[in-house]
Amino acid sequence: MTQPRSAVDVRSLARRVLEIEARAVSALAGRIDESFARACALILGCEGRVVVTGMGKSGHVGGKIAATLASTGTPAFFVHPGEASHGDLGMITRADLVVAVSNSGETAEIITILPLLKRLGVPLITLTGAPRSTLGQAASVALDVGVAEEACPLNLAPTASTTAALAMGDALAVALLESRGFTREDFALAHPGGTLGRRLLLRVADVMNSGTAVPRIGPDAPLSEGLVEMTRKSLGMTAVVDSAGHLLGVFTDGDLRRAVDRAVDIHHTPMRAVMTTGCKTIGPGALAAEAVHLMEQFKITALLVVDEHEVVVGALNVHNLFRAGVM
Repeated sequence: MTQPRSAVDVRSLARRVLEIEARAVSALAGRIDESFARACALILGCEGRVVVTGMGKSGHVGGKIAATLASTGTPAFFVHPGEASHGDLGMITRADLVVAVSNSGETAEIITILPLLKRLGVPLITLTGAPRSTLGQAASVALDVGVAEEACPLNLAPTASTTAALAMGDALAVALLESRGFTREDFALAHPGGTLGRRLLLRVADVMNSGTAVPRIGPDAPLSEGLVEMTRKSLGMTAVVDSAGHLLGVFTDGDLRRAVDRAVDIHHTPMRAVMTTGCKTIGPGALAAEAVHLMEQFKITALLVVDEHEVVVGALNVHNLFRAGVM
């Protein structure tokens, strides 16, 4: 049984791995040439979907490439080449394009389906470390992702080669994203359950309190009634509105502290005498993330929501935004 490496050796080996993989990725920059541009043009012209395939570790890389393409505006999915020759090839149509990932360029399971791809007339892009291999020569475009050495000390386990292939896949996805004019909003639509999706899709109207849940009080009502309304609605504030619902001002916990300092009579002091005018508001169609920005900018914890006529239609505080996952 071999003796375990010392902690110093382990750190040294880890640094060596990262240095080798960094060099492998860096070397790809010099290979972004006309072949890369042709690959992007083929994918942009594809009327169907991009079908990514690969065996073993290359298959895992291919699955990630397909997922990245799909989430950035290029319809794509992964097909296992072994399953493709046993029926799954029916998932590929004449309108599609195939991206094959194979470091050797001689992966038997992919070579087996080459005649069928040729019969369909499907364009083939390969990410390979051997552009002159069987796959490289059969491809419409062969992208060279070869590496000088693997990070594995035995130079056997796919390490630097899979990292290089993954990086080239990312380069393709981002170049296509830019070419398509893919926006943050487009990305959010593909990721509605993620944090970015919530920040870019959720509107104030989706998270605000509305209807009877909005604290409102008239300007001539005594402060005592305003306090009851604040307590009942639990937002730490109340809107002060006229008979038509137009916003006149707001009364917050901070205003209450100032009123207490002045020893005002809560039973006889009208809301108009203690409210704050010119308060910050937001529209129901604004992004919830905008509400977060306003609260952070002005160090407030709640906002009134008004329509284009300054009629109060909602209210929200930090708890609404926390629950919605945008804060």
